[in-house]
Amino acid sequence: MKKVILDENLPEPLRHVLADFEVVTVRFLGWSGIQNGELLKLVDQRFDVFLTGDKNLRYQQNLTDREIAIIEVPYTRLDLLESMAGKIRVAISEVDPGGYFQVKV
Repeated sequence: MKKVILDENLPEPLRHVLADFEVVTVRFLGWSGIQNGELLKLVDQRFDVFLTGDKNLRYQQNLTDREIAIIEVPYTRLDLLESMAGKIRVAISEVDPGGYFQVKV
């Protein structure tokens, strides 16, 4: 079962929508407010997937030499994320370690 961590810009109840996976949030771990570069170092090798709504992450961070896959979703509102839960589940299941994937609307 893949281990997924939700960025703090995503709603906590999303973890229930993704119950097929082991999901935890940045907030739950007490890592809120940690900058993306440092956060990626913390989550790499501890989780399989980092799920985020941050559309600038791939431009602001050096994403080479990491094991965690990053999935970018187009929304941060729960109702909109719920409507595309199937696409998000597929992305989590199929993304390669170290990969970057954008879930499209």
